[in-house]
Amino acid sequence: MALDFSSVITGHFGQMIVDGTVVTLELALGAWLLAMVLAMLLVIIRLTNQRIAVGLVKAWVSYHRNVPTLIQLMMWYFAIPTLLPEALQMWINDYNAEFLFSLVALGLCQAAYFSEDIRSGLRAIPDGQNEAARALGMSFVRAMWSVILPQGIRNALPSLINHTVLLFKNTSLAMVIGVAELTYVTRDIENQTFRTFEAYFVATIGYLFFSLLLMGLGALLARRFQRVYAR
Repeated sequence: MALDFSSVITGHFGQMIVDGTVVTLELALGAWLLAMVLAMLLVIIRLTNQRIAVGLVKAWVSYHRNVPTLIQLMMWYFAIPTLLPEALQMWINDYNAEFLFSLVALGLCQAAYFSEDIRSGLRAIPDGQNEAARALGMSFVRAMWSVILPQGIRNALPSLINHTVLLFKNTSLAMVIGVAELTYVTRDIENQTFRTFEAYFVATIGYLFFSLLLMGLGALLARRFQRVYAR
């Protein structure tokens, strides 16, 4: 059978790929924002040296880094809703439960990785930075938010970019619970057209393009940080 890419990138199937790509990007962005906010909170809590709080954060990180992401997705979509009141289950189902639970599962999972990346970046900051901030009258939270965390994120940027790319690729796992992202629609197109190579080749190019784009943006951001802090 001769290759025919036009059959999977034009008309109805082409629109399916566009729609699937949009869902993938929305899922990746939403999960990234959730993960980054939670990661900041986890890092700050861990730096308080409160034994119980630190222990809970360690347990959080250990769970999300050692349980497969796919299992976490299934846990959120199939298991956790059974613990909710029926009325709440129905309400969530009316608002795209598959997408919402995927976003939460991916965001919580990635927060564990981001928090460890940022914590590693903070270790490279001299103790004098925090002491100077406190000497200027800053509270612990303000010193962390305004002085320490920005430097820690700069130091952790390479790892954060790598895990951001990993998060983007992990959105493909959401297909198992019915999220119509790029991988899901690719399989649907392949089932309808029997153009297996063409369908998955187009999806491969899509994932490759956005992954390289993220890595390129990360490199630009790293160079910008270097110029700013070199002044």
